[in-house]
Amino acid sequence: MTEAPPPPVAIVPKTAKERGKTAPAKFAHVAFRTSRYEEMIKWYQDVLEAEIVLGTPMATFLTYDDEHHRLAILNMPGLQPQDRGKAGVEHTSFTYATLDDLFATYERLVALGITPFWTINHGGTLSLYYHDPDQNQVELQIDVFDSNEALTAWFKESDFSINPIGVKVDVPDLIARYRAGEDRDKILERPKIDPSEVFTQMPG
Repeated sequence: MTEAPPPPVAIVPKTAKERGKTAPAKFAHVAFRTSRYEEMIKWYQDVLEAEIVLGTPMATFLTYDDEHHRLAILNMPGLQPQDRGKAGVEHTSFTYATLDDLFATYERLVALGITPFWTINHGGTLSLYYHDPDQNQVELQIDVFDSNEALTAWFKESDFSINPIGVKVDVPDLIARYRAGEDRDKILERPKIDPSEVFTQMPG
């Protein structure tokens, strides 16, 4: 009987520049086509604290930082709903600078009636997943580790090869523990679970 190959070992790859390649300087923006034009614009304004750079009946461009636009919303009436059975983008993701920022955003959005459908500690990130009005998946996250090297070390030492999904978390409980003074590293430490429980960590 052939033995299973060993799990892959994570490494920190060299940048394209270090490899002598010409690559993009940055990731610029994401664009959505929608038949829920005004609703989508408002949702991304609310969730990302984005402002409109330019709005027309056909397209609206938004940003939340010094980029001229991070999002484009394209007005296309009559589109069919999302079909999860077809290939496409799985989700977009936005990283917050601190745990305080992520928790404050969670609470602000709950007050607006916007709640995540999946909250999970992936190990490398603490991630909150939302559905926008068109059911696109949007991840708001914080990096658990402060460097790629630290993340790579965690990959080598953890049970990630057994559980590449993560462990579901109760965000209000994490917030309460954090504000009660529990150590940040303890809050963000991913628990180990039995292999039989791995797929129960997926969204319901």
